[in-house]
Amino acid sequence: MWEQTRGEGVTVAVLDSGVDASLPHLEGQVMEGADFTRDPEGAHYDTEGHGTVMAGVIAGTGEGGGIQGLAPGAEILPVRVADSASWDFGLEDRFAEAIQYAVDSGAKIINIAVGSEVASGNPEELYAAIDEAVRSDVLIFAAAGNSAEYSNLVSQPANYDGIVGIGAVDRNGDRAVYSTPSPYVALSAPGNDVPGYCPDRSWEEACLVERGGTSVATALTSASAALIWSAHPDWTKNQVLRALAQTAEGDGRRDDNVGFGMIRPDRVILDEGVDPGEPDVNPMFDAYERSLDPPVSPEPVPDEEPAGEPEEEEPADEDAVPEGEERSDASASGAGGDGGGGNAPALIGVIGGLIILGGVAAAVIVNRRRTA
Repeated sequence: MWEQTRGEGVTVAVLDSGVDASLPHLEGQVMEGADFTRDPEGAHYDTEGHGTVMAGVIAGTGEGGGIQGLAPGAEILPVRVADSASWDFGLEDRFAEAIQYAVDSGAKIINIAVGSEVASGNPEELYAAIDEAVRSDVLIFAAAGNSAEYSNLVSQPANYDGIVGIGAVDRNGDRAVYSTPSPYVALSAPGNDVPGYCPDRSWEEACLVERGGTSVATALTSASAALIWSAHPDWTKNQVLRALAQTAEGDGRRDDNVGFGMIRPDRVILDEGVDPGEPDVNPMFDAYERSLDPPVSPEPVPDEEPAGEPEEEEPADEDAVPEGEERSDASASGAGGDGGGGNAPALIGVIGGLIILGGVAAAVIVNRRRTA
């Protein structure tokens, strides 16, 4: 895939705990960004390390023994929204500002790997920001969460309309035991034995993490989308998303465990026969996008009608959200696509050679929705 593209020309916004841009493998990869936390220290300030790992998995260069990302040609826009990988009170408002900032800054992809199982604050501003991102042709991926072994509650905002939820799979291509199954899981990616920093290693030295979680799966999904969009810059977000769903490792049907299956960006980039479909039809959130006012794609302005002829009323959209009613959570069950065949171990082997840690090839590719 890297002979075709490395993600050049695509900016990925990482909404997380910040990104330490001073590390060798991230030098020159990270933009200035912004800090929306209560006590801002700058977008490059990251005491948690979570956002820095996400940025490395997406666009790290591998320099200095650090993480070799899947899309090293992409740019990282760091947007600090939390001090850790958790969702604290009022984070909805903070995320609304962060998403709008990412859109205004030209990001094509927004990676959200922090969240919470409990909502807090007022989500209306967040809904509005997501709507604006959708209108601006921006893809948002969020981790579905790692709570399957205890609460099994989906991590927000992976369950919001317009956000693509990502789950994690193991080396066999099955749902990782911790990955939260739900109707909001749209796609999956490897979450085990993935690049990161081990507790007994120095901050600069990378290693494989046994349980990387849906966070890393989400980062690998964002990186995969960056590769595809870079190879097909004329595609819309709908076409990139449809290509990911159609070529995922599965039978073309969605389930709550892995969505449409583990992503296979190589099938999109190396196979010129992939049909991206209609540019203005979202394969997963079509009803939601058609309900937006103003719409995602404004209708052409009609010619002035002859005087005396009444205007025809357009039929009501049965799928639209009625004005004044509460906005419902999103479900990925409407996504479509022809799933590719093959087995998961082969997929991991094909894609895995791209991520190299200290000279050791790590077979990983992840597409997931959100992680707590």
